[in-house]
Amino acid sequence: MESDPRRRADEPQQLGDVLSQLFSLRGFGRVQTNRQLQDVWREVAGESIAQRTKVQGIKNGVLQVAVANSATLQELEAFHKFSLCERLASDHSDLSIHGIKFRLNTSVGQS
Repeated sequence: MESDPRRRADEPQQLGDVLSQLFSLRGFGRVQTNRQLQDVWREVAGESIAQRTKVQGIKNGVLQVAVANSATLQELEAFHKFSLCERLASDHSDLSIHGIKFRLNTSVGQS
């Protein structure tokens, strides 16, 4: 685990810092982040679109979204992408999202 470069090697680390690093390394933080992203997406896109899509994450400032079928993919690209990007930028500027990439994934939306 990485340590604070200002801390001497013989000084003990605080338990909270160690646990935080451990959870981060094990991916527990990503689960919470993905849930939060999915909630933000549901708020911005609406229930109808959210049911046919699934947020995969953010890569280089671009929100990666899996889409259930090609018709939905075309609809989102042609009619909704610009307004969704604007809404993400204005309502959730803390996420630093500057684009959306839609990808076909037919397993999305199936229960």
